[in-house]
Amino acid sequence: MKIGYGFYAHMLHEREFDFARQCGATHAVVHLVDYTAGGTQERARKKDHQPVGGLDGWGRAGENRSAWTEEHLYALRQRFETAGLKLAAIENFDPADWHDVLLDGPQKDAQLDYLKALIRTVARAGIRMIGYNFSLAGVTSRTTGRFARGGAESVGMTEVDHRPIPNGIVWNMVYNRSAPPGQMAPTTEEELWRRLKTFLEAVLPVAEEEGVVLAGHPDDPPVERVRQQPRLVWRPELYDRLLDLVPSPCNKLEFCLGTLAEMPGHDLYETLEHYLDRDALGYVHFRNVRGTVPAYVETFIDEGDIDMANVMRIFAKHRYDGVLIPDHTPQMSCDAPWHAGMAYALGYMNALQRTVGAGSGRSCGGRSIHRRRRHRRLDLVRRIKGRVRRLLTQIRDNPRCTFYVRGIRW
Repeated sequence: MKIGYGFYAHMLHEREFDFARQCGATHAVVHLVDYTAGGTQERARKKDHQPVGGLDGWGRAGENRSAWTEEHLYALRQRFETAGLKLAAIENFDPADWHDVLLDGPQKDAQLDYLKALIRTVARAGIRMIGYNFSLAGVTSRTTGRFARGGAESVGMTEVDHRPIPNGIVWNMVYNRSAPPGQMAPTTEEELWRRLKTFLEAVLPVAEEEGVVLAGHPDDPPVERVRQQPRLVWRPELYDRLLDLVPSPCNKLEFCLGTLAEMPGHDLYETLEHYLDRDALGYVHFRNVRGTVPAYVETFIDEGDIDMANVMRIFAKHRYDGVLIPDHTPQMSCDAPWHAGMAYALGYMNALQRTVGAGSGRSCGGRSIHRRRRHRRLDLVRRIKGRVRRLLTQIRDNPRCTFYVRGIRW
């Protein structure tokens, strides 16, 4: 397995890249969406703090669209590689680009076409995974407090937020500042699953052609309804429903250990083994919590309810070769609260990895190397198949086209 670092949009600079490498990270997961753009946290200069929600959203959607061009993504990947990091995944689509996919609105078809083009752009830039969270309310119902060891500031939940979502907001971001007064119409859980299926049926064939994995995040907090809207993956077995909804080698999971631990009534280690057996993990959010919904808090990586050493042993047993990132941590009492917390988490993860013999190549031996080679071969086969499909489609759609096979004109 590989240790990664999660970069938010304001962190995409060389000093942050160097910090991640110094902490032992080898891979990067990048948020291109600027979640707090124009919002209260940006104005308070607290962009390193985890946003907790609010009636009017975190910030304005669509403020960082220039970051999604092929030229920018390719240059970003090259900058990471120069710093010794591999860009493994982009996390989350911008709500400005798929709000009507989520809401089943009038721009849905045009936005699905845009997302398909975006997947091709990401692939051309050499990036092979996109994480997403198919949710109307997004991450909500959180509060901040001195919840972690030593009074470190962290986030948690004490109750479900039942306030309706205003018009013009989805996934905690404002996508339409001119929306009329009112609130998002409530919908049903089955309707939301139907919308997810429409999304996956549209984009997964393109993802397969391009060799890009789409990894779905569970709902955080994992409750049946929040802000008067339904959730999708709020119980661990609903991850199976997501995988089976549109079966595909590119339909995988953004496996958030913290969110799954917030779900009551299951054995987290058995859940992890189950989805590892299905080869369903895209990448992993490696963080710890104490308690379950509707009352939990996020903790330091070594003090919550999850036995992280046992989790790492399970990954090693299954020879999991994906990326683990500490998606967020408590903030420590010093001049760099976010970075101190991340350094602690990454140091702990690296120590666990060495202890259980789950490092990349050097600790796992030849089998890990052979498995990586096998994955590269499978990825190459997927891409070749995608090129062949596109060629056949072009021939079908343009019967007068001319092409050559071994020098013979057809």
